Amino acid sequence: MSRVDHSSVQRRRVFRRGPWEAGATILIGVGVIMLMQPFSLALYTYSFMTILAGTLGFVVVSHFPK
Repeated sequence: MSRVDHSSVQRRRVFRRGPWEAGATILIGVGVIMLMQPFSLALYTYSFMTILAGTLGFVVVSHFPK
């Protein structure tokens, strides 16, 4: 009979690709909205960093298991 390490099973459940890809995609979309809005210079200023963070997050998450 084999023993299952519950921490590794839980870790695998946390690092699934689907929810993290969705979050990274939403972050990219928020960055694009921040870039195109005409109201706040502060939002425009941080839009590139938001898009960059979402893109880097997507690249990292694409290596997670399905």
